[in-house]
Amino acid sequence: MVVGPCDFAKHSMSSKKTNHGSKEAGEFARIETVRPGVLLGVTGGVAAYKAVELASKLTRLGATVRTVMTENACRFVGPVSFRAVTCSPVYSSMWSPPEEHNSAHIALVDWADIVVVAPATANIIGKAANGICDDLLSTVLCAAAGKAVLLAPAMNCRMWASPAVQRNLQRLREGGWKIIGPVEGRLADGTVGMGRMVEPVEILAAIEEAIPRIKRGSE
Repeated sequence: MVVGPCDFAKHSMSSKKTNHGSKEAGEFARIETVRPGVLLGVTGGVAAYKAVELASKLTRLGATVRTVMTENACRFVGPVSFRAVTCSPVYSSMWSPPEEHNSAHIALVDWADIVVVAPATANIIGKAANGICDDLLSTVLCAAAGKAVLLAPAMNCRMWASPAVQRNLQRLREGGWKIIGPVEGRLADGTVGMGRMVEPVEILAAIEEAIPRIKRGSE
């Protein structure tokens, strides 16, 4: 399914001009200058609500954001939330109508300057590390060779400590992918431990740092 750009959000988007005196504008000047195409992957974790804030901040800074959501992500936050803050399409299935499909996974990767997955669950990390492609997001990640890819993991602390998860993360790091976080904090089950997704501002900083590597069309 593809949720397209929304007319009702045009007015709100026009009012979201970055305040150039703000902390965000000062810290993320590269994002404002390059205005990258950010493909945002959202998976099924409680931290999915933070991805809406991230998409909103990126859009205000001038980036173009397209969102790919897993089926489980849609159980935590609706596609309309991302559509509203980005005024860009939201993709959630490989099986969109033919006129909208256009080999979506390849077209989206070709379009993107950087791929960001936040939150990145143990499930999507395992799929990406082992080349498993059973939904749109995992297929996009499999096709993302040569792209700047940033993952912001979020999961239970016991899952984070799993040797399998750590092996998968190491494989992705060796492939050039950037892993940011997680951090220690209160988790969805009420426990405190390592596994909380970093805040959107930290993901913005990582995207800002990656800008020199993704200026393919601006050099």
